[in-house]
Amino acid sequence: MTQLILFNKPYGVLSQFTDSAGRATLGDYIGLRHVYPAGRLDRDSEGLLLLTDDGAIAHRLTAPTRRTWKTYWVQVEHVPGERELQALRQGVALKDGLTLPARARLIDAPPLWPRVPPARFRASIPTQWLELCIREGRNRQIRRMTAAIGFPTLRLVRCAVGDWTLEGLAPGEWRHVATASSAAPRERRDPWQAPPPRGRRRRNGRIK
Repeated sequence: MTQLILFNKPYGVLSQFTDSAGRATLGDYIGLRHVYPAGRLDRDSEGLLLLTDDGAIAHRLTAPTRRTWKTYWVQVEHVPGERELQALRQGVALKDGLTLPARARLIDAPPLWPRVPPARFRASIPTQWLELCIREGRNRQIRRMTAAIGFPTLRLVRCAVGDWTLEGLAPGEWRHVATASSAAPRERRDPWQAPPPRGRRRRNGRIK
């Protein structure tokens, strides 16, 4: 039976199940066999990571031609203006080429858990939260995009992939959301409003 899992990846955890250097991995939180990440999050990023044992689902989630929307909450140094937001919306020139147009807006600080360890702030520099939606998966793309417009990323949390969201998941928690091979996230009509996770909740998993 096909498995599709939503996992709230904590800061400092690798998007893989083993590590020869002894760093924290998915295996420290998810005690299931034969499931693999569909995509990845960097070690210093947090939030929604999807795992599955179905290659077709993984392909639909990660294939560049599918261009699944992924939504991030991003805390940056300083406060971007409309000109900088428009640059994100039009596409940012990076070393590996121009990014696809993103959806970008300023938001109030989202209701998040404290990060461990805390992000480093400079008392003399204000910070601002953004909501960014992108349809690509380049290496460290969000961080490079905000740096390119002059606003370094301090904290990065992925809150949604297609229809699937972090709702109800604390850091380190996971749950099944689908058991059919045809299940895959559909694109939301409004990417700014994240609906509750789809599918029946079969079980919760939490490693204490």
